[in-house]
Amino acid sequence: MITQHTATQHTATGARAPLSFTHRYVPATNPATRPLLLLHGTGGDENDLLPLGRMMAPGAALLSPRGQVSEAGMPRFFRRLAEGVFDEADVARRAGELADFIAAARAAYGLAAPIAVGFSNGANIAAAVLMLRPEALAGAVLLRAMVPLSQPPHGALPATPVLMLSGRMDPIVPQDNAQRLAGLLAERGARVEHRHLSAGHGLTPTDMTAAQEWLAAQAVVPAA
Repeated sequence: MITQHTATQHTATGARAPLSFTHRYVPATNPATRPLLLLHGTGGDENDLLPLGRMMAPGAALLSPRGQVSEAGMPRFFRRLAEGVFDEADVARRAGELADFIAAARAAYGLAAPIAVGFSNGANIAAAVLMLRPEALAGAVLLRAMVPLSQPPHGALPATPVLMLSGRMDPIVPQDNAQRLAGLLAERGARVEHRHLSAGHGLTPTDMTAAQEWLAAQAVVPAA
């Protein structure tokens, strides 16, 4: 069963208010599996990565928000000034809003901290959340990610697991930029596994296999 695009949360006064992001939610069929937060790329929406999430982590709860920025009608998670040039003030603000949404959705749906699975723009906002609000995520699969903040804060990511999958022929994400992001996350304590695949910016079966195997090793919810 998949919920409608909106849900509610209880406010401090007991009233019910809508969650801040249009989203889809798929309840878990295996409650022991860590939930996934699915973050689409530019032009995607809350439906795009649901099939990917089902294949990557069968039985996991899936939470899939739509980016709240529109670029020529295409949803994104933050503004950019040009290809590969980000509005970093907007990145920081939107990362905070996404982290707040995650916390509200966890309360509304009774979820453990999720592992983010983000592609392109979705991977970049996931990386920003890791740096700015590390408590929001239990880990991340970053597909074709690049550095979202040139001067990120020196927060702590104590042993947070991160899988980065980069394409050697990616025309959008330079390899040195992806390598720098892996280093920034590792410097903050994350356990980063960074693989360079024979791929461009688009996803391949190798991405799927690598993510499936990695999530199978990471995605078990600790017993209470």
